[in-house]
Amino acid sequence: MKDEDKGMSALGCGLVWFGAAVSIAEIEAGAALAPAAVGGRGWSVLGAVLLGHLFGGALLFLAMLLGARTRRGGMDCAKVPFGRAGGGFFAALNLLQLVGWTAVMVAQGAGAARELLDGRVPFAAACAGIGVLVAVWIYVGLRGVGKINSVAMGLLFALTVVLFVSLLSTDAKGTGRPTEPMPDPVFWFAFEMSVAMPLSWLPLAADYTRDARRPVAACAAAALVYSLVSCWMYGIGMVAATYGSIPDAFRYFDAAGLGAAALLVIVFSTVTTTFLDAYSAGESAKSLWSRIPAKPFGVAVCALGTLLAALGAMDRYLDFLYLIASVFAPMAAVLLVDGFLAQRRPQNSASSANSACKLSADSANSACKLSADSANSACNLSANSACNLSANSAWNLVAWAVGFAVYHACLGGDSPFALAWPGAFGFLAGWSSPAGATIPAMAASALLALPPAVRARR
Repeated sequence: MKDEDKGMSALGCGLVWFGAAVSIAEIEAGAALAPAAVGGRGWSVLGAVLLGHLFGGALLFLAMLLGARTRRGGMDCAKVPFGRAGGGFFAALNLLQLVGWTAVMVAQGAGAARELLDGRVPFAAACAGIGVLVAVWIYVGLRGVGKINSVAMGLLFALTVVLFVSLLSTDAKGTGRPTEPMPDPVFWFAFEMSVAMPLSWLPLAADYTRDARRPVAACAAAALVYSLVSCWMYGIGMVAATYGSIPDAFRYFDAAGLGAAALLVIVFSTVTTTFLDAYSAGESAKSLWSRIPAKPFGVAVCALGTLLAALGAMDRYLDFLYLIASVFAPMAAVLLVDGFLAQRRPQNSASSANSACKLSADSANSACKLSADSANSACNLSANSACNLSANSAWNLVAWAVGFAVYHACLGGDSPFALAWPGAFGFLAGWSSPAGATIPAMAASALLALPPAVRARR
């Protein structure tokens, strides 16, 4: 997957993110939008899905490009605007979401496998089997499974085409169409559900593009491939939930004589996608504690996620997506404003070299005097820079916190906090933003992050 060992190619990046998009999780997210499309609102929901992925894909591209240009992983990039402590905070949150995603992916893969096996395998055993395979993938590594991953993703994509045709056939229609349409505004609900999936990848996007040979081409290929394939997966989920159900959709494979092939590819696609979550968990842990071995930690995350999956971690899937978006949408706004507007560059070396050349040409007494003055100025400048950096980091954390609060305020009664603790957050009930939650939250955080970014640019 690398060209002449000089960095990951655009094709390699595209294949990695093709595998990330082809997953049961994307299909399940699309299925959640089926009630919103009832009552002649299908085109509105489809438009929201496309716009959500366009917006999310653009954010993914920028996050990938930032990592590729600076040669940093996702959580190391976050340390620049938020400081060491702030970067550690987001690395810890990223670890939590990666454990959650591991549980979600294992549970979804195990559920699909059980459907194809007519429930003959216990759910916990199916989770354990997938968890073991993910652990093996972690130790083999991304390069070692590149060809297998590409074949599995291609086969699963072909199977989704077969599934789509089967769902639109005469026999499949009308078996389970939702009867109760979702109340308005369905457009923004569909937009939030569509942008939540790309946002969940933002903290780890740079982990797979920081070694890109050609940063712009590789990041563009990765973001474009992910967005297009994710839209297709969402469409499969919507059609499956509208014309039948997700379990019924898996049974269509078996009825078409593709049961064994479908089982193999679904399991492999789940393993290769979950591998990205567990692998990145190890990378995030290294940004917190540099001595932690990434692979053993990834296996530990895989074991914990598998346990949570067996215990029923899928019960609050939509709330999980909302929480992820509320954390990482404002974080991305601050990160991208700082990364592309501040444009910090190491300039001290060149300045020091020029000063040294000038000093060497002066008299010995003047050189000594200037050297002492320069040393004092450098100490003062270093102290002031450290104070400014600390103040900027604290301000950026405030900007993130404001965006986080704006996100949940815009969700209103649909906020996971309002649903979990109605007594404390009951004031949010009965109201929601007419413009969704992601865009207002990111706008609030970006506006607040502008002043320190502008100061750093000067």
